[in-house]
Amino acid sequence: MSKLPKVNESGFFEIRLESIGGLGANLAGKMLSEDGVVGNGLNGVGFSSYGSEKKGSPVKAHIRFCNPEMTIRDTTPIERPHVVGIFHDALFKTIDCTSGIYPDSTILVNSQKSPDELKNAMKIPGGTIAIVDATGIALEEQTKANTAMLGALYRVLTFLDPESMRQTIRRTFEKKYPHLVEPNIRTFDRGYNEVEFQTFELNENEPISPFKRAEPLLGYETQTIGGTIINPGNSILKDLSISRAGMLPHFHDDKCINCAACDTACPDFCFVWEEKADKRGRPQMFLQGIDYQYCKGCLKCVHACPVEALTSEREYNDGYADKNRVPHVFDLAIRN
Repeated sequence: MSKLPKVNESGFFEIRLESIGGLGANLAGKMLSEDGVVGNGLNGVGFSSYGSEKKGSPVKAHIRFCNPEMTIRDTTPIERPHVVGIFHDALFKTIDCTSGIYPDSTILVNSQKSPDELKNAMKIPGGTIAIVDATGIALEEQTKANTAMLGALYRVLTFLDPESMRQTIRRTFEKKYPHLVEPNIRTFDRGYNEVEFQTFELNENEPISPFKRAEPLLGYETQTIGGTIINPGNSILKDLSISRAGMLPHFHDDKCINCAACDTACPDFCFVWEEKADKRGRPQMFLQGIDYQYCKGCLKCVHACPVEALTSEREYNDGYADKNRVPHVFDLAIRN
């Protein structure tokens, strides 16, 4: 039987997975809680919270473990996790992924960024940051990032047996998807072996703020007097970069014939056009590039392009989307 390294005042070791729809955090949470109970002799519970299940929308998975003699009666969302698994580093833009962590919590991030970059992005005082390129592993093994994240989590959760998770993966896939068993086990092993850790010591002169539950901005006590909505939601202000799962369309201007097949296939109007004179002096629309703020990486444009002016390539964490973004004119007007 596994022994928990630490527990909270209620006797639970708690894990929270922060993700977006389509990356498999819901299934990862189910497999993790199942293996903790069936394969490691703990008592546990796992559940997820999500909205419309649309790809790209926020998803949270909550896992609680305790000693087998305890009874779990708590199924509330986890507010103070000992371990946080973040499935996409773009989540920092819109969600406080590290809310409620302890000073010694471990944060696992699917990213290629450095530990210092992630620490600054998450604005945490200290703790341990674990980094694994789960997206890259999944693309190479033709699986999903969730299995690589599980492998990395089992390096963090040293009280769990990785061999029992390999058996859980086998049970999960062998009946309906037997061809996915070995690729997912390889993905799990690579996540386990390729994760890297760095611990940041707490600054003794910087006091640790006590945990405080966030209040809703539009609750019956906290909303603006008169119910005024200052910034209504609209598609102009949306940012779909969080929906991308590691791949982007790359635009090759020298190959483009301006046929607009990409624009016809694009569901989010990412392509930016400008009217210019052609070789004969006649007005024609020319493709200037892609506004990556509105691109969710569906790659329909790549399949539609007849001349390979758009190619599907890995989105590396070097700011490619920001450097090569061609903003829409109306977007610039609103921001200015």
